[in-house]
Amino acid sequence: MQPYSRIYPFAKWQKPILIVIIGIVIAAIALLFLKSPNYGIDFTGGTVIQVRYQNDAPQDQIREVLKGTIFDGAQVQEFGSPSEIVIKASAMTSSLGSDVGDRIRDALKDTGDFEIRKIDMVGSKVGEQLRAAGTMAVVVSLIGILIYITLRFEWRFGVAAALCAIHDILLTVGFVVLLQIPVNLDILAALLTVLGYSLNDTIVVFDRIREIMGKAGASQLSETIDEAISRTLSRTTLTSLTTLFVVLTTYLFGGEALKPLSLVLIAGIIIGTLSSIFFAASLLSPFGVSVSEWKARAAKTAQEKAEKARIRALYERGAI
Repeated sequence: MQPYSRIYPFAKWQKPILIVIIGIVIAAIALLFLKSPNYGIDFTGGTVIQVRYQNDAPQDQIREVLKGTIFDGAQVQEFGSPSEIVIKASAMTSSLGSDVGDRIRDALKDTGDFEIRKIDMVGSKVGEQLRAAGTMAVVVSLIGILIYITLRFEWRFGVAAALCAIHDILLTVGFVVLLQIPVNLDILAALLTVLGYSLNDTIVVFDRIREIMGKAGASQLSETIDEAISRTLSRTTLTSLTTLFVVLTTYLFGGEALKPLSLVLIAGIIIGTLSSIFFAASLLSPFGVSVSEWKARAAKTAQEKAEKARIRALYERGAI
């Protein structure tokens, strides 16, 4: 069997897939309206307490002793070394009292020898600014994707890639809201990572489509899409499985602090992989991408280049 000789009929399922995806996107949008995200301390404000232990910090025990106190539900994360942690509590210092240090010392007195190194307050206004900046980061990234792919291919490919990226981010955010994962700067970083990962897969597929459209035998867009996705399928699958294995390992063995981040990345990788295979290329046909038009434009570009080269050669010989 020749390499890539097996072509799968992905374009055949284009319309059913689009109908299913539209339904899922509508459900995700409805979920965002019906259920508010669970914003973490980074976006809502609260108190950040840095604690250093003589030995390794017993994070599980700390989470347990904080339950039932005013610090209930606080995030406990390793900070730089196993002996140092950061406690992020949604309660503000005004509600904790004048001496937060005494409150946290009393709560952690049975967890070992420790010292409180720093106590900071994140105001609600700062949280709102971070939320706005995070939203702007995602929007600017999408605009950058649209501009880049428009210059790299053409505007229809750019719009298709941008819609695919929006789809991936929207479904990932819907997943976060559905499971009420605390939304903080780590989750924002995960969403931007998913955006870049999805874009990479989409560009690989689009680049292969463009390459096949330039071949002499290419005639139908559906056949071109089938061949392009089939050729990149092994690469997409292996890359996704390798990345997924690493993130899954982080989820299982990285500790409690990394679980929300890893979970969002797992969902994002799966969504991005499926969209690059079943969704991205299916948007080209509704936007009117045509193999014959692409060939005509490529031929015209090649003719213009040849004419410029001919005129340059005449100029260098002094003929004009």
